[in-house]
Amino acid sequence: MADVLSQSEIDSLLAALSAGELNPDEVPKEEEKQKVKPYDFRSPQKFSKDHLRTLELIHDNYARIISSYLTAQVRNNVKVKIESVQQITYEEFIHSVPNPTILTIFKMPPLSGSILFETNPEFVFEIIDVLLGGRGNGKYKIREFTDIDKNIIKVINAGLIGNLKLAWEDVLEVEPEIEGIETNPALNQTLAPNEPVALITFSVEMGKSNTFINICIPYLSIEKVLDKLVVQYWFQENNESVLQESRGKLRERLNVVNMKLTAVLGETVITIDQFLRLRIGDVLTLDEKTISPIKLMVEDQPYCYGKPGVIGKNMGVQVLDIIDKDVENYE
Repeated sequence: MADVLSQSEIDSLLAALSAGELNPDEVPKEEEKQKVKPYDFRSPQKFSKDHLRTLELIHDNYARIISSYLTAQVRNNVKVKIESVQQITYEEFIHSVPNPTILTIFKMPPLSGSILFETNPEFVFEIIDVLLGGRGNGKYKIREFTDIDKNIIKVINAGLIGNLKLAWEDVLEVEPEIEGIETNPALNQTLAPNEPVALITFSVEMGKSNTFINICIPYLSIEKVLDKLVVQYWFQENNESVLQESRGKLRERLNVVNMKLTAVLGETVITIDQFLRLRIGDVLTLDEKTISPIKLMVEDQPYCYGKPGVIGKNMGVQVLDIIDKDVENYE
């Protein structure tokens, strides 16, 4: 209950208003009621904005990866774009997908539990049409999927799900593994109806058609790795340990790349007639002296000078100097 003003306080307020010492707008008003935010305990908000933002970044990269994959599979230009990342309940997800549909259930250790990969029937029929020789621009009547349909799309979905490993590698080393395929989403009871899930929706543009695929990630699956799904943690530039780890991973990847190293003893020019007359024992005169250093070529590009020799029973080259790349003619 608001405080009751005494007569002396009322007289003071009236005198202040009459003298112009107090503006009527400045008279204290009853405090506004505090705004109450509704909260549904049946649908708790367990994913923070940071978590959803990081999932969006991961799967935005995933969309580019599978665009290339699908383009190679159907021999046609395919554009995949992430449309939304939102938290809903598992029941809402099941009611939002059509029946029948292709619902691929897979695991992705170290994430726990099962994850769902839903491919829209129009997407499935369009892919199957193209793979079986069609143009993929017809109108498809929704029907039950045959065993042939399931086997074809299972191969495609295996490639799509396998590419999640590339998309997640900056956050976690995951190993996707398909468990099975379901065509009736209502029969899939892997989660409780009120279980919160992150729903990632992609649009797939192929030709003149636009279809959708969805990835449903339960909160229970990523609960143990939530600390890695924070954007500040993922992109922390000032953390030296993170930078060192990134450099180490980059160095490891570069170390396994094969490069062609060629030692050029010298060059000469001969005619085709001379080439055809070459016999065993013939000697070709090169443009380099025996005491001159030779060039070492890395992928056909000059990199350094060396000295040829023998190391045990093998021939070898000792590196003498690195060629300065900023100097066009090194003498």
